[in-house]
Amino acid sequence: MTDALRDETPPIPHVVRERIQLVDSRNRPCGSAWRTEMRRFHFWHRATYVVVRNARGEICVQHRTLTKEVFPGGLDLAAGGVVGAGEAEHVAARRELGEELGIRGVALRPAGGFVHAEGGNHIFGSLFLVDHDGPLTLQAEEVADAFWYTPAEALALPGVTPDTRQAVQVLLDAGLLAA
Repeated sequence: MTDALRDETPPIPHVVRERIQLVDSRNRPCGSAWRTEMRRFHFWHRATYVVVRNARGEICVQHRTLTKEVFPGGLDLAAGGVVGAGEAEHVAARRELGEELGIRGVALRPAGGFVHAEGGNHIFGSLFLVDHDGPLTLQAEEVADAFWYTPAEALALPGVTPDTRQAVQVLLDAGLLAA
């Protein structure tokens, strides 16, 4: 092994210190916890998924930074994240969309929800759609790059995060991502 390979250490994950809204297995609020506790103990929580679509029917795919706490370097098919303690889902969705992609002042269209329970994650996901052809302003701490793919192409990419894969599949199955 060369010295260059031996000295390479993975980036330290960036973990935001924030309180997360906890819910029970029926999606009823039941308190809050720090993000690190929510991850460690696999608590049920809420998250938002905003699928951004352009006029060509393509969706925005984000390449996650290597410092993301979960799925570092993976691909997200939606903007979004966990819902803060006491925060409404649509407010969290709008906040995350602005933070991650710099998209503000656009109409969020509620598109249902889904339950994601795998890999230690227990999520009630709220789905939203946004049409956007304008520029993107990527949040350097979270988004390394962004690309546009058809939903089918995006789902076929390796390294897609399981929850955003499920979110896009739910929208496709409901006929909400047809070109």
